[in-house]
Amino acid sequence: EYHSPMTMEEEGEAVDYFGTTFAIEEEDHTLANSLRFFLNKNPHVEFCGYSMPHPSEEVVNIRVQTTGEVSATQALRSACEDIKNVCVHMKAAVEAECA
Repeated sequence: EYHSPMTMEEEGEAVDYFGTTFAIEEEDHTLANSLRFFLNKNPHVEFCGYSMPHPSEEVVNIRVQTTGEVSATQALRSACEDIKNVCVHMKAAVEAECA
């Protein structure tokens, strides 16, 4: 099972747990756009967007701003779980059709 290395960048001196930029290494638009989709479906997320600094760099920056009811980290973890659940469902559906 592959886990992408993820680091959290803190902007400025004060840490804002409800607005955070996450840097995900060794990933591209595939994961970033999926995370953006599920984060934007979360009613506690006010803003979510991603960027890739440069095509030659294997890093995606994802900015998450929440309403304050959950932290940005909690929202990102929830989106990751949503993606995992969709993948598990899709795998089971394909296996059922191919059996």
